[in-house]
Amino acid sequence: MSSEPSARVLRTLRGMPTSDGAGVRLTRVIGTPALPELDPFLMLDEFGTDRAEDYIAGFPSHPHRGFETVTYMLDGRMRHKDNHGNEGLLTPGSVQWMTAGRGLVHSEMPEQESGRMRGFQLWVNLPARDKMTAPRYQEFAPDQIPQTTPADGVTVKVIAGQVGEVNGPIVQPATDPLYLDIALTAGSRWVYPLPEGHSAFAYVFEGEATLGEGAEARPVVQHELAVLGEGRLEMVAGTGGARLILVGGRPLREPVARHGPFVMNTREELMQAFVDYQEGKF
Repeated sequence: MSSEPSARVLRTLRGMPTSDGAGVRLTRVIGTPALPELDPFLMLDEFGTDRAEDYIAGFPSHPHRGFETVTYMLDGRMRHKDNHGNEGLLTPGSVQWMTAGRGLVHSEMPEQESGRMRGFQLWVNLPARDKMTAPRYQEFAPDQIPQTTPADGVTVKVIAGQVGEVNGPIVQPATDPLYLDIALTAGSRWVYPLPEGHSAFAYVFEGEATLGEGAEARPVVQHELAVLGEGRLEMVAGTGGARLILVGGRPLREPVARHGPFVMNTREELMQAFVDYQEGKF
């Protein structure tokens, strides 16, 4: 029996409907009045619809500086381009971890006119020392993301972090991220040790799961986020099974000055970002 404490659900919350880009409808889960941030995470959006009018306008060209955007596609196709000549196509099951660094201007546009579009975008802060680094991408197709079955009825796609001997392809020493896509069949159980010292959350996007052990176990239903304490996280799927993302990262514990697509440490740096963008220096 492990001496490591059991991870508790500290709180649960649901996202709020909003729109972004040119009117793309989505649900914002982190980055709301209920949960403005969860250091180092600044925002989590879930998008999922069969209605083309909810996503077809996409996210035309817009700037970023000072943080990272993580796009994980479940369904649909999204083409991205930036002002440095980078371009790619995100297909179902693919992930893009974009480090905006000192700045870029990019667009994310649906490459489909009908059908289902579903996925997540996560914003991850960068430490002060890395905010002005050169932009870079870590982009992986579905067949480049390892999958493992650590317990009966449990399948895990390891995007970042480690499950047993399986390591995800994303590497970011600044926050040492964990990003798992976990599918549990009805009634299946899995215990995973959360990285020590990390902020962590679970977001259930299909079905229902009970998180935690014993008297402190709490049900988390579809479209609900659970902020987690440290320790061993026990997950038990409900009668219809469950699918969730489990995400963690090392907190930066630095001042945050943010406005729209810029996230810096001071108001002066934030104002400089606006000036640099307006002067075409991104």
